[in-house]
Amino acid sequence: MAPRPGTDPPDLALLTGVRSGKRSYYREFVRTDERMQRTVRALDSISRALVRTAEGPRSLLEEVARAAGDHLSAPWVVLALCDGSLVRARPRYVAVDGTGRALEDRDLLEAVRDELRDIRSGLVKPAASGDPLVRVPMTLDGRLVGGLVAIHDLPAAPEPGDISVLRVLANQAAVALHTSEQYQAGLELHQRAQRLYDEATEQNRNLTERTRELRATEQRLVAARQRELLDAERHRIARELHDSVSQYVLSAGMAVELARGEAGSLGPPAAELTNQLNQAKDLTQQAIQQLRDAIYALHHAASGEAPASLHELMSELAGHYRPRLPVQVRVEGAATQVGPRADHELIRIAGEALFNVANHAQATRAVIRLRYRPDLLMLAIADDGTGDPVTLSRLLRIERNAVTDGRHRGLANMAVRAEKVGGTIAFRRARLGGLRIEVRIPLPVRMEPAYPHPDLNHLEETS
Repeated sequence: MAPRPGTDPPDLALLTGVRSGKRSYYREFVRTDERMQRTVRALDSISRALVRTAEGPRSLLEEVARAAGDHLSAPWVVLALCDGSLVRARPRYVAVDGTGRALEDRDLLEAVRDELRDIRSGLVKPAASGDPLVRVPMTLDGRLVGGLVAIHDLPAAPEPGDISVLRVLANQAAVALHTSEQYQAGLELHQRAQRLYDEATEQNRNLTERTRELRATEQRLVAARQRELLDAERHRIARELHDSVSQYVLSAGMAVELARGEAGSLGPPAAELTNQLNQAKDLTQQAIQQLRDAIYALHHAASGEAPASLHELMSELAGHYRPRLPVQVRVEGAATQVGPRADHELIRIAGEALFNVANHAQATRAVIRLRYRPDLLMLAIADDGTGDPVTLSRLLRIERNAVTDGRHRGLANMAVRAEKVGGTIAFRRARLGGLRIEVRIPLPVRMEPAYPHPDLNHLEETS
């Protein structure tokens, strides 16, 4: 179609992108079209490489090398990292032949090995004019990290557009290797964190075991301390019984025996007196026997495993009164350790109460009850005897306010011991029909010192 008058003829170079001094546009157009087709295929190869990132960096790098080889019709392509760059990234290089097959190290040509050594040493220089080699640097954040090298088999030297395509491929490989390095670093951190977690778990397990052992040792030490205090108390009571009470009873028996002799010399008028003295003699003999049995039991208490709880100590105390007085020990709630000093005071309170029940209350049975609450420990000693709570409360006030000779201080001593562990004592009517002595102790126990000096406290506990 002829141009309109007054207009310039169409510029075919502008329309086709082909410039030539000759009039044969078609040949140049075909060559340009072939380059464009190779570029499109290279871009398609890049897209295929990008979607293979899930398969790992090796698959992506091999696809990049194949795309470069296809674009250049190259018989071989090598893609490698410089030594010291992306040190955790794997693989360090890939190489493919003209068919796209990945090459192993033993299959590399000598020329390929030379180029691989240059890349590793950081030498990625452009090839000389007319050289069939194509070298493209691989950069990341503006620094050289590797290179892509191929030998082309094109009819003419690669044009700038071809080099741009190769640069895109090389930089895509650099990003993939950088991602691989980050993945390896993250994997190492994860493995290190897992090792640290395993070590911490093992240490926690060891600490738990050591804590359990320490608690068991602490319980054994508490039990040993309780046993020591109990043994000291037994020996003290045994000494007092032997050195004082037994001597008084023996003296009373001797006095009764002398009185019996004098009454017998009086004849029939003193027959009733003689009978009473005989009964007194029998009673003193029974008292002496009971004292001897008690002293023997106190000196030869079963030594086995030391009691580890207040419940066991109470059970052992109750056993000393059987079968003379049946005593049951009951526990309610989860037991709480209150310490050997508090255990000692509670045992002394229960011992004093049981002594009074066995000797004065005319009871047939008794019950010791330990009731544990989160903030309270209650010790109760109940019986079915003749004790009256009102009378005992009045006697307690008298004992605490009056100066006595020490023979009637049992109730006052019990009250003082309850106060030493921060508790209170009260007397109530028991469901069994007799008396219930009730001691309430707030938890945790706050011991009050018996003496200003701590050494004297120790002496008081073991006295």
